[in-house]
Amino acid sequence: MELFDTIKNICEGAKVASRSLALLSGEKRNALLIKIADNLREGASKIIEANALDLSSAKANGISDAMLDRLMLNEARIDGIADAIVKIASLDDPIGAGEIFTRPNGLEIHKMCVPLGVVAMIYEARPNVTPDASSLCLKSGNAVVLRGGKEAINSNKAIVAIIRSTLLECGIDENAVSLIEDTTRESANVLMSMRGYIDVLIPRGGKGLIKSVVERANVPVIETGAGNCHLFVDESADIDMAIKVALNAKCSRPSVCNAIETILLHESIADKFLTRFYDETRKYALDIRGCDRCKEIIPEISSATDEDYATEYDDYIVSVKVVCDVIEAVAHINKYTTGHSEAIITESARNADYFVNSIDSCALYVNASTRFTDGGEFGFGAEIGISTQKLHVRGPMGLSALTTSKYIIKGDGQVR
Repeated sequence: MELFDTIKNICEGAKVASRSLALLSGEKRNALLIKIADNLREGASKIIEANALDLSSAKANGISDAMLDRLMLNEARIDGIADAIVKIASLDDPIGAGEIFTRPNGLEIHKMCVPLGVVAMIYEARPNVTPDASSLCLKSGNAVVLRGGKEAINSNKAIVAIIRSTLLECGIDENAVSLIEDTTRESANVLMSMRGYIDVLIPRGGKGLIKSVVERANVPVIETGAGNCHLFVDESADIDMAIKVALNAKCSRPSVCNAIETILLHESIADKFLTRFYDETRKYALDIRGCDRCKEIIPEISSATDEDYATEYDDYIVSVKVVCDVIEAVAHINKYTTGHSEAIITESARNADYFVNSIDSCALYVNASTRFTDGGEFGFGAEIGISTQKLHVRGPMGLSALTTSKYIIKGDGQVR
């Protein structure tokens, strides 16, 4: 009961804070964000010191290099986080916008954008989510309750301490941003049960975490993140372009959800592409797992299984398969996709159209890397997640995704 009561108190505090936060002007919310950015820069040494504890613990627990990179904060990354917060402050205010229309009976109806209220997040070893989510929620007038993973607990505590002290400094209820410091599974289960306090819950992490939240929560959930992403290299592809895109989509940052996990190759270009791709990726020690045809081309690679094609590796591992045409490529993707991001490299407008019209993922690319599925790259500022569902939002979730509507109806005595 003690944990339940602790989390309930946090959520109650967030609910109260959300009401006062929603009344703040856009100017005050923007000034708050700029002050948070300044204070994060000033507190960088404390954040890095806390992050070092997380990195040390993660290394002791055998976490992969790719996941360590995901966890690591340094001065440059903290500067980048602060820059993103300043960028969010510069974006148009999503609150209060809407439309006004008049009915034949004279009623004036104003559909107005308003905050969701209290947003909760359950996420894993990415401490940058903490300031990103906090800033997006504050900009859109929402309170946020954060429950990060054990891997980043010290980093998250340091970041949230700075944000909460800034809220107080600006005369705003510090409970607008709260962190659940218990990282056990039970704390996540309790947070999922806070109906009446939590207006929406957003999980960010691996497939297992997201599945657990979707199945267990009794508060509204926006399903995000799991990224079993694909790249198909068509027979008409520019091989130089295909190599460049594949290297970026797999190796630039393999631990993120918009990195590709499977490359599908048209049989007519498989030898040419795979030979070059194998040579180019030796510097990354990329583990390539391929079908029988791929192994004929490069005997040194491992054999791929059905489980490999279904796996989001988040690491320097990629599955490769040879297909006979775009139809087979699309069928493979539709079987294994998590609905995140897929790409085709092709000079054929017909094949490109078939690809984008036949796959139901939230982001489909023609001759570009999947690594652009990101709120910042879409011009939304930072993102609170990438929704792979269809209600109430899909794709990178920026400020507008953190609002809902209410109707204000003005009359002069109308009755029905």
